[in-house]
Amino acid sequence: MAPDLSPRPDADRPKLQARGVWKTFGHGAARTVALQAVDLDIADNAFVTLVGASGCGKSTLLRTLAGLEHRSAGDLRCDGQPIDGPGRERAMVFQHYSLYPWLNVLDNIRFSRQLATHTRDRTDADVEAASGRADALLRLMGLAHVARAYPSQLSGGMQQRVAIARALMSRPQVLLMDEPFGALDAQTREVMHDLILHVHRLERTTIVFVTHDVEEALYLGHQVVLMAPRPGRIDSIHPVPLPALRTQDMKLAPEFTALKRTLLERIRATSGMQTDTELLARLSRAGSIDLAR
Repeated sequence: MAPDLSPRPDADRPKLQARGVWKTFGHGAARTVALQAVDLDIADNAFVTLVGASGCGKSTLLRTLAGLEHRSAGDLRCDGQPIDGPGRERAMVFQHYSLYPWLNVLDNIRFSRQLATHTRDRTDADVEAASGRADALLRLMGLAHVARAYPSQLSGGMQQRVAIARALMSRPQVLLMDEPFGALDAQTREVMHDLILHVHRLERTTIVFVTHDVEEALYLGHQVVLMAPRPGRIDSIHPVPLPALRTQDMKLAPEFTALKRTLLERIRATSGMQTDTELLARLSRAGSIDLAR
């Protein structure tokens, strides 16, 4: 059997740190607390998943880590340096592929190398290395045969592969992913799960992954951070008792199903809905009231 070369999280070297992070939107009566006093350490080489009920602030936390949202209070750091905006060491993959429709696959992947932050003081050797990196990512993502195709000619799964390759182009230390597989069918999602785990093993990039799917959170993560809504906050953190090298049949393991049940029960409790039947009943009552007006 081949050795497991998967990266191991280094708990002594936190890559990302949040201390007392708050995020609010609006003012006065319209003020909404999206994040409340978030404390979190994410280890170097970790794959951490964020899961929770709708409105728990998981995407807001991710965007704050990316520097796309400014925190209202608290301290946020990457490798000990304050996060005050986007940075080369952090890359983001969104749920919507956000590819440039006028660029083919290869040019979409290469696009980040054309930005000023990457072209400043660039040598011929840098250009050659970037070209080799783009070709390597094409092969890694299984995109070599569509290198000259345009986004409109690709399936959703293929487009998301391009988006991930583009994010990896600059060799980021941190990859932030906001429900990147949410729009894909179940079979394609499983393929993408194994692909991103393979990428994690090869690239050794710290990954923070937002999802609403508990099974996805468990299968991908070394650690699951469960967030609670109103206001958004960290409820609990759960280590995943699975080997770093994952296979799909592990989803049937007793420890996997037991932790899945625990997380689902906790999500329902934090959202105020103890059962799915209760949620459906409330939605039905609300619908009846609206129809009666």
